[in-house]
Amino acid sequence: MEVKKDIEYYMNLDWTLIEGEDLDFEGNPYHYIEIKEIPSFTFCAKTITRARENYKRQLRLTLQVMLECGDHIVEPGEEDDEPDWESLCPG
Repeated sequence: MEVKKDIEYYMNLDWTLIEGEDLDFEGNPYHYIEIKEIPSFTFCAKTITRARENYKRQLRLTLQVMLECGDHIVEPGEEDDEPDWESLCPG
């Protein structure tokens, strides 16, 4: 039986979260969450707690647009077609 890959399917995947902290244009700290498999995704908030609580709303919107546009959604654990440039380029 084929799995229906709808918005709920993608929302429940174990995405690779990248969390970090940076400074805004005024020098104030903010926290961000990126998703390794979706390079265009970044969610920012004043605290890491707020970022963790709220990034899924933006993720849902991002996935909806990707599905509507027919974009390929790279799933966690799926091989990326992007070459490993570090291993290809001489040191």
